[in-house]
Amino acid sequence: MKFSILALLVLPSIGCQAFQPNVISTKSLRHGNPRRFTISLREATLEEPTTSTGAETTEKSLTQRIMEKTNDSQSSGAGGSSTWDAFLRAETNWARLKDMEAFDYDEKLLGKRQDSFITDDAAQGSPRAWATLREIAEGKKELDYDVVVCGGTLGIFFATSLLLRNPNLKIAIVEAGKLQGRAQEWNISRSEMKELVELGVLTEEDVKAVITTEFPGCRSGFKNQEVTPLEGGYFENDVGYEMFTPDVLNLGVAPQILLERVTQRFRDIGGTVLEQTRLQGICVSETIGGALDIGEDSDVVTSRLVLDCMGNASPISRQQRIGMKPDGVCAVVGSCASGFDPNTNLVGDIIYTNTEIMDVGGASMNQYFWEAFPVGIGAEGGMKPGESDVKTTYMFTYMDAEKERPSLSALMDDYWKLLPIYQNSITDPEKDLDFRRVLFAFFPTYRDSPLKPKWSRVLAVGDASGIQSPLSFGGFGALTRHLERITDALSDALEDDLLHKDDLGKINAYTPNLSAAWMFQKAMSVKTGQRVNPKFVNRLLAVNFEVMENMGERTIKPFLQDVVRLDGLVGSLARSFVADPLFMPEIVAHVGLPRLVDWLGHVSMIALYTLLDNAASPLLGPIAEQTTDPRKRFELKRQMEAWKFGSGGDYKF
Repeated sequence: MKFSILALLVLPSIGCQAFQPNVISTKSLRHGNPRRFTISLREATLEEPTTSTGAETTEKSLTQRIMEKTNDSQSSGAGGSSTWDAFLRAETNWARLKDMEAFDYDEKLLGKRQDSFITDDAAQGSPRAWATLREIAEGKKELDYDVVVCGGTLGIFFATSLLLRNPNLKIAIVEAGKLQGRAQEWNISRSEMKELVELGVLTEEDVKAVITTEFPGCRSGFKNQEVTPLEGGYFENDVGYEMFTPDVLNLGVAPQILLERVTQRFRDIGGTVLEQTRLQGICVSETIGGALDIGEDSDVVTSRLVLDCMGNASPISRQQRIGMKPDGVCAVVGSCASGFDPNTNLVGDIIYTNTEIMDVGGASMNQYFWEAFPVGIGAEGGMKPGESDVKTTYMFTYMDAEKERPSLSALMDDYWKLLPIYQNSITDPEKDLDFRRVLFAFFPTYRDSPLKPKWSRVLAVGDASGIQSPLSFGGFGALTRHLERITDALSDALEDDLLHKDDLGKINAYTPNLSAAWMFQKAMSVKTGQRVNPKFVNRLLAVNFEVMENMGERTIKPFLQDVVRLDGLVGSLARSFVADPLFMPEIVAHVGLPRLVDWLGHVSMIALYTLLDNAASPLLGPIAEQTTDPRKRFELKRQMEAWKFGSGGDYKF
């Protein structure tokens, strides 16, 4: 359940959605015996926007006031944007997505769209791009590059890893703005940073330089009300359960330093970075390559292979998914601020609840989750634990994109109201905290992921492919897990010219453990119009996490890092059933029998993939290396990788 913030999209303030008067319990986060008191959300209401009559002047909302006080005005790049204007644009995008009606676009019946961003039809797209491809076909020009990576924030890691593996390749990155990281830290585990070192993308010196925060680990907790510290299990205290896991998402890395160092390494080994270069469209010839239109004032850029690293807002992915509404959405709001009690800023929260499911207005009921990370402690040259009052906090929720869902503004309003209950060392966020930046986003996720290519010579990787867990915010953590696998596969594809969409599709193969993760998201969300026991999610997660903690770190750590494995999954489910047998009918009713049957199918495939990874791969490995047919060798290697990653066999303990 790795939550790495990468692409943040946001919203306007349109007032607070009404809550039902649910009762929330809270206490000081300082050490000592727990004490409880109750606050209704109506009692906890902070200043709301008001509209004066006559002059027709609307006072600024709390969200707008806080955003306009921050100095962070970056509107694109790693971590997303946190300006008021970007907030308004994201709200508009979210409203548009909710209002959209899904439809099937049949190209055979309706023809190809004339406004396509990417096309393999010579009658469409940029005439200059097609003319350039014809010149290459006639031998008058050569392709500019072997690989062009679109989107540099995460694309720089793919590009550097691939060029280190194949120094003779010509690789370029196309980035719409300046290739740089933002000030907001990315949280990750040391084991994931180690993977970048093993690939040569980073050195040990780089790792020391980019780590700006380090703390022991993270808490997970699921409570019907705020009680800290909490002892015992769910059925012992009638509140919930909390636990601590060491060495998970316990590093904060500085994206500015990280991207600067990796970009310099990429340039030093011969890579090309095309900054301030906005991609206008792509024309694809199956036999030649891709031609990228980067504007009338620039020459067309050509390449054997195009990698789409433009995230979940990629215009290529959007075109391929035209007419589709996302199957799920993770909406997140938050901030980075100083002013918290340093004594409550010693460890992180990876996933935490302290309220029940809430009626947020209309037909929408949502369970709010929290996440928090200390900033600026523990790293070499940084402050000692207990000295920093700077913390990043996020509130997120899982839902679909139906019209009844709350606006991002409403979520932001709820964040301000609930933050003093979650972080008890403050009472009024606007007065007590000095905000460095405000963060906000919605992350659409699709069941048919990872996305197989529709066009030859074009492959989506990272969040653009949907390879991230539907439980996470995607981004950096998902990249590190798959970077070596994708580097190996692309190296083989380029070496043997296996760039047809059918060949590239084997890189983004079906992974049953990713598909199985959908059940977890659905269990942690509530369908519109569905009425459930408000304690459902907390009871489900409290019991399961207690079971997983008792099973040991080999069970809980992979799960918290978005890796579903058969041993941990089956073992925890069986023990959870024993621990709470009467809850099973309620779970089935909540998720629905058809969805449960579908999930069991994916679990069965995890079992099969686990067996094949352990029994068949050791036998097929030597055979694949001795196979002289390049395509057959490529297929065998990709199949073994699918078994390993689809079963969680890639996780390193």
